[in-house]
Amino acid sequence: MSLTLTSNDFPHQGEIPKICTCDGYDQSPSLSWSGVPPLTRSLVLIVDDPDAPDPADPKMTWVHWLLYNLPPAAIELPRAVALADLPQGCRHGKNDWNRIGYGGPCPPIGRHRYFHKLYALDIVLADLHQPDKARLEAAMAGHILAKAELIGTYQRR
Repeated sequence: MSLTLTSNDFPHQGEIPKICTCDGYDQSPSLSWSGVPPLTRSLVLIVDDPDAPDPADPKMTWVHWLLYNLPPAAIELPRAVALADLPQGCRHGKNDWNRIGYGGPCPPIGRHRYFHKLYALDIVLADLHQPDKARLEAAMAGHILAKAELIGTYQRR
């Protein structure tokens, strides 16, 4: 069985609901997963937007959410999960607003894609003290057992 990532809030390649964006309540979407490999010691979640600032001429990948050291026994994150309600041992990275926690879609122009990526690692990462995406990915290098991806889209009206 391969690692899979799904959401009750939107289908793969589907529209992320307004409630999960800056136009709504900026709530994190529900996420659930299955097929975690048996040797997994921790999970990492990275949510980013490679279409920033304009999908017609992207200049950067905007990071919306970073979580690491999710326990391998965890199987979901509910919608609007509070930082205090994340599984024990889970640590946060900083998004591109330079804060921890979820920052929802808020594209300045056009329809953007939001990649929700779940990684199964063969280690528990050291405390990286709220790393950015590059630092987190460097720490993960050579330790990825499996990856799952869920893409949602959003365009402001």
